[in-house]
Amino acid sequence: MTLTKLLAGGLALAALGLTACTSIPNDMTIAQYCANPDKADENVCRLKVEIDGQSTALADTNLRVSEAFNLVGEAQSAADQARADAAAAMAKAEEALAKEDQMQCETRTIQKSNIGTCREGYTLTSCTQTRFTTRAGGPSILREINDQQCRFQDRVLEMQVRCCGMASAAPQPADETIDEQMPEPAAAPAEPPPETTPNTLQY
Repeated sequence: MTLTKLLAGGLALAALGLTACTSIPNDMTIAQYCANPDKADENVCRLKVEIDGQSTALADTNLRVSEAFNLVGEAQSAADQARADAAAAMAKAEEALAKEDQMQCETRTIQKSNIGTCREGYTLTSCTQTRFTTRAGGPSILREINDQQCRFQDRVLEMQVRCCGMASAAPQPADETIDEQMPEPAAAPAEPPPETTPNTLQY
C-alpha cells in the first residue's frame, strides 16, 4: 500500500485530540480509534488520503493512530506553507504590477554639443540650454525637438535633457553628465622643402 497524499478537508487538529493521542495504546490503529462514536467526528477520522491512486478515508486504513496524527500534522504544515507561499507570490505580483505602472524620469546634462538624446527606453520631454558664453553671442536657437532628440543651431556649452519612461521598459534612472568635447583637429602635415638643383661645374 502506497500512501501518497492527503486530500482536501479539515486539516486543523483539535488540541483535545492531540492530548488524547498521548494516552492511546501504541498498537491501536486509526480504524479502531475512529470506530469509537465519540471520536468519529474528529478531523483525523474525516480526512481522506490517496492510496495507489484511489481516494480512501484515513479511518479505513491500518495506520497506527500516532502515524495518522503525524500525517495530519505534516499535511497541516504543508498547507500553511502553501498559503504563505501563495500570499508572498501575490504580494510580489502586485508589487511588480505597481512598478510597471510607474513613470520614472532622469536628467542628462550634455556639454559641448548641439544634439541632446535619451537612453534606450526613455522619451525626450524637454531640452534646455543651461550654459552659454557671451563670446558665442548668447543662447543658441533650438532648431528641432521631438521624442527622440533635440538640436540647437550651434554647439552649446551645456544643455539639460529631461527623459521619462515607464519602469517596465526603461532602465533605472541615472542623472549623468556627458562631455561631447570634439577632438582638436590634427595639425596639417608640414610641406616638404622645395627641391634644389645641384650645382654643377661646366668647363
